[in-house]
Amino acid sequence: MITPNAKSDLCSYLQSARDALLWKLDGLSEYDVRRPLTPTGTNLLGLVKHVATVELGHLGDVFGRPSGEPLPWLADGAEPNADMWATAQESRAFVVDLYRRAWAHSDATIDALALDTVGTVPWWPDDRNEVTLHHAVVRVIADTQRHAGHADIVRELIDGAVGVNQGNDGLAAGDPEWWESHRNRLERAARDAAQGV
Repeated sequence: MITPNAKSDLCSYLQSARDALLWKLDGLSEYDVRRPLTPTGTNLLGLVKHVATVELGHLGDVFGRPSGEPLPWLADGAEPNADMWATAQESRAFVVDLYRRAWAHSDATIDALALDTVGTVPWWPDDRNEVTLHHAVVRVIADTQRHAGHADIVRELIDGAVGVNQGNDGLAAGDPEWWESHRNRLERAARDAAQGV
């Protein structure tokens, strides 16, 4: 059963995830927002570009509300994974502005349609490609939170900054020496476990 406050609850969680993800870019150089820090190339600006693309698809195209945004990284013949990184020509401002336009478009879809409205996901198999707006919003929240978590780890690798937002790192109290000691203790425990100690 969908409660009267369901839309506002969903929108609140979605916006919180969006804000957390964008906050990870604050104060970083052009290089740091783009640099790949995992073997699969995970990078901050690419995560933002990806979630903008996800929102425009799931909360736009799926419900017959295309945004009109050109997304060449989804075109036939585009290289694999092109939505997960920004080219040198795609500025930080371009990607962030695209994401903010995606928010506006998604929010307009959520506002305009009932949560039980059914849409069609063209990139899913025909026998299971129908989805309600409620399901699509939950899926976008889950995807955005997942990538905000990735961004939190990537940002920590860049400069040690962690947390959900400014002033809320969500960590136990501890100075840098305590955290180094804590990490070393975990390393010792992992080595001992691997050696069967």
